[in-house]
Amino acid sequence: MTNEEAVATVVILAGGRGLRLKGYAGETPKALVEVGGKPMIMRVAGMYSRQGFRNFIICLGPGGELIKKYFAGLCRASRNGRMDGSEKGTLRVSLGKLLFVLVDTGLDSSTGRRIRMVERLIEGDNFLVAYCDGLADINLRALLRHHILQKRVGTITVVRPLSRFGVVEVDMGRVVSFEEKPRLPFLVNGGFFVFRRDVFRYLKGDGALEAEPLRKLVALGQLSAYVHRGFWACMDTYKDVVALEALWRRGKLSF
Repeated sequence: MTNEEAVATVVILAGGRGLRLKGYAGETPKALVEVGGKPMIMRVAGMYSRQGFRNFIICLGPGGELIKKYFAGLCRASRNGRMDGSEKGTLRVSLGKLLFVLVDTGLDSSTGRRIRMVERLIEGDNFLVAYCDGLADINLRALLRHHILQKRVGTITVVRPLSRFGVVEVDMGRVVSFEEKPRLPFLVNGGFFVFRRDVFRYLKGDGALEAEPLRKLVALGQLSAYVHRGFWACMDTYKDVVALEALWRRGKLSF
């Protein structure tokens, strides 16, 4: 592990409203929706901590106070827990070797603005970004090394997801093939990023990270892709929660 890898900060975006989960989760923020008895935000953090990442910044939005309360409870329950809320809008929680800095980044801020608001807290020349609703068995160290070797401003993880529907091929009114939920032929944003600090030059105004900033990097040839071919899943709907719970019961979620 290089020194650059060792100090890399992980920024987790936990400011989404989770509107498609409202009927199931009520006022519980998506980050605290549990899979196998553990909130998604801790499963995402677990992906990184198991691979040696220790420093986390949590960008809070709606439901942020509930997330702070959850982390405060973890701290009190931990023999090695430490908590500091002296800075307004920021809660620092140490859990053993792990440091979580929870930052209020506004109720309606875009993903780009939330990242920009925590710039001063990020250590090192490169940092990682993840959503709080995606899980994968991705080699995050390999992702970071790929990014460093590419020498571009940003790296996006891309995956080939399964179709949510069965695919039917028709010829002259006759079905000639049917495949139940095949893997799609195109790549999509898997939600795991790495950026150099240069990216803050492109995070202007209140634009979403996934809009103008990434398009600008593409136009400049400054965005690389890391292709992940293993397990990947996101939790957007109640149906996704049920699917992830089933995977957990079968021992398929190790983070």
